[in-house]
Amino acid sequence: MAEFRLPRNARVAKGRTHPGPSGAARTRDFDVYRWDPDDDANPRLDRYTIDLDRCGPMVLDALIHIKNDVDPTLTFRRSCREGICGSCAMNVDGTNTLACLKPMDEVRGSIKVYPLPHMPVVKDLVPDLTHIYAQYASIKPWLETQSAAPSARERLQTPDERKALDGLYECILCFCCSTACPSYWWSGDRYLGPAILLQAYRWLADSRDEATGERLDNLEDPFRLYRCHTIMNCAKTCPKGLNPGKAIAEIKKMMVERV
Repeated sequence: MAEFRLPRNARVAKGRTHPGPSGAARTRDFDVYRWDPDDDANPRLDRYTIDLDRCGPMVLDALIHIKNDVDPTLTFRRSCREGICGSCAMNVDGTNTLACLKPMDEVRGSIKVYPLPHMPVVKDLVPDLTHIYAQYASIKPWLETQSAAPSARERLQTPDERKALDGLYECILCFCCSTACPSYWWSGDRYLGPAILLQAYRWLADSRDEATGERLDNLEDPFRLYRCHTIMNCAKTCPKGLNPGKAIAEIKKMMVERV
């Protein structure tokens, strides 16, 4: 498959215009990034003028309306529509976010919609997540134990041990943070990035996990962990209000304390 990687602040050609329906009382313009590996006329920004009375208030509602009623060739990911699955992560008005949680009213002027930046693009607003999911698998995101499982009950935690996972387990792997991170733009082939490192700390912080040493050994690398420069774009853009930068700092602290 042909591949295109959308750089930060990319300039793309003016594309096709899809005027709104005649007689519409309330309209809104959308400039949507288009790229098709089988189409020579790309990348480009297509403009869609939509009737606000024919769709819901969120950016995702508008995209669904465009695909269903205006241009069925538009391609994007979506599923839950409630900020749970992370499928509709994209760049709206210059910020990585979930389209299902982004109200159109928060954007002034035309609404510009791009795929997540610095990721290979499969088509239109769909990034190729193959590499970043391979990075996710590399941290072994599951409970690892050596002791025998308790009989007839689950592995227990105290309330404080459970509370230590708050701000970690809520990550939905939308990758808004990693694709907003300059260190990940520059070194994404080796740096794990904020999303994966937050997930790594989620298991390091879990009192039931018994593979702390192995997990830290896996992260002890000049690039896998230490490319974080606390720019904090990750926390600023996270649609769930999480702080991957803090999780990365906690991993670094664990590295020091085990020496």
